[in-house]
Amino acid sequence: MEVIYQFKPKQIEELHHLYQSEWWSKGRSLEETHRCIHGSQICIGILDKAETLVGFARVITDFTFKAFIFDVIVAKDHRASGVGKTLLDLIRSHQDLKYVQHLELYCLPELEAFYEKLGFSSKVGRVKLMRITR
Repeated sequence: MEVIYQFKPKQIEELHHLYQSEWWSKGRSLEETHRCIHGSQICIGILDKAETLVGFARVITDFTFKAFIFDVIVAKDHRASGVGKTLLDLIRSHQDLKYVQHLELYCLPELEAFYEKLGFSSKVGRVKLMRITR
């Protein structure tokens, strides 16, 4: 496996393909995939031996108080192989995030145990997620 932080057009297309395989990202366009990569402070990809993107995660942060992890995605044929854990470990140890107080992410109920093993907790006090959709 190879870790990348800069994405070539081929890898952005591979990420877009990964997005199309998941219900939560299926409707994203290739242009939106480009914009989200370029609009995130940290993007991490994992390539397999054939140099195909098999894992991805991105971070939006103020580098002090909060870092929000988005789009943790692993190709279906690479799940349960450690790619997801590697992505989160790379984020947690990233030099640019060493002073950040809180790493946060959205999590589906069926993935809660996976993230808890990595030290994440759903106990965030009285904080409640709020959203406005445009």
